[in-house]
Amino acid sequence: MTVLVATRRPTRVRRLAMVAVAALIAVVAVATGTAGATPATAAGSSADSSVHSSVNDHGGRGFDPGLIISDYNFFNAHAMTESEIQDFLVAHPCKPRDSSSPCLSWFRQDTVSQPAVGAGHCAAYDGAKNERASRIIAKVAEACGISPRVLLVLLQKEQSLVTRPSASGYLRATGYGCPDTADCDTEYFGFFNQVYNAAWQFRQYTQQPVRDYHIGTVDVGYHPNAACGSTPVQIRNQATANLYNYTPYQPNAAALANVAQDGDECSAYGNLNFWILYNRWFGPTDTVPYPAIFAPCLNLVGGQPCQPVGRLVPTL
Repeated sequence: MTVLVATRRPTRVRRLAMVAVAALIAVVAVATGTAGATPATAAGSSADSSVHSSVNDHGGRGFDPGLIISDYNFFNAHAMTESEIQDFLVAHPCKPRDSSSPCLSWFRQDTVSQPAVGAGHCAAYDGAKNERASRIIAKVAEACGISPRVLLVLLQKEQSLVTRPSASGYLRATGYGCPDTADCDTEYFGFFNQVYNAAWQFRQYTQQPVRDYHIGTVDVGYHPNAACGSTPVQIRNQATANLYNYTPYQPNAAALANVAQDGDECSAYGNLNFWILYNRWFGPTDTVPYPAIFAPCLNLVGGQPCQPVGRLVPTL
């Protein structure tokens, strides 16, 4: 297991980022053609049909490159309980790619304790024997203040682990330590290692936001090939900046117009796939629970919850 360091990974586009949404949805539907439902509900075909309709009829309309997901939806560590995560995994059709890879609902792993990083960063993680994937996701979400929904979407976006797990996918679960121009760093291999480090990195981006991608107007490229160009994006919140620091590309016009196909040679789908999957599984990405006139920290603006004042502790 790795030790905590100041910066853990180079940013990179994910291998799945180059995959059109049609291929992603085919993976999500698996053999039965059914769709996963929201947590603690049964799977059903109606949701899958609506997604196919949305992809085929409306393309990427609705995707806002400057606000991919609200801070609240990204940083709400309490969006799902451990049991809801487990129910979510059980509800989704799963067809492993190889005989050695269980579905996530059955996956277990020994985990390694991680120390608290500091104020506003990841709290301590207490390692344990034989922890279920759902427990690992819930504990990492709680320790690092990242929504378990974000982690579930990341696992599917990167390696299709929810629906098509593989031995290779478990090693590279969140794409952490896998740069565009080099092989993945084996130091970061392993499911727990990957989930924890991805959440750690999102918290690192949040606590040290002076980076290439930050709130404000930033040029965001369309593809690792610089010749594909870029356009300015008005990044409006920290969660969106985090996603660009993790996968530093936006979908081009061809990707948005042909999400059910292959776009063109300059199309990268990573952040579009994240947006499609989150919308499909959990509803609109940009929702917030409290009006703007209330304390911004109630909506986790900037990734930080409200701090207790005296004996008054706001509840989310």
